Amino acid sequence: MTDRPPERPAGRVERGTWVELHRVILAPGERAPQVPEETQAVPLEMRVKGFLGADAAVGEEAEVVTPAGRRLRGTLDRVLPAYEHGFGPPVPELLRAGTELRAKLGEEGPDR
Repeated sequence: MTDRPPERPAGRVERGTWVELHRVILAPGERAPQVPEETQAVPLEMRVKGFLGADAAVGEEAEVVTPAGRRLRGTLDRVLPAYEHGFGPPVPELLRAGTELRAKLGEEGPDR
C-alpha cells in the first residue's frame, strides 16, 4: 500500500497550477449604447491569470484565485500562460531624459 494521491484523468490540470481563464462578460448586443459602434460589435471579454482552485481540463468551467486573493470563474483556456504584453518601442526623446535631468541637477550620470 502506498500513500500516493489518486491519478488524475488524462488531460486534467492539477489544482494550484498557474492558468488563464476566459469569459465573455457582455455579448456584442449587450454593450452600452454610448459605446462606439466598433466597440459594440465585439464582446467584452475577461482574461485572468491565477492559481487553479480545483483540478480541471482545458475547455472546462473553472475557478482561479488571483495573486490579489480574488476568486473568479471562467473557461480554462491556457496552462502556465506567459505575460505577453509590452510597452512598445522605446521613445527616443525619453531615452536620455534621466541623464539630461541629472546633468542639469549637477549629479553624476552614466555618460560622465
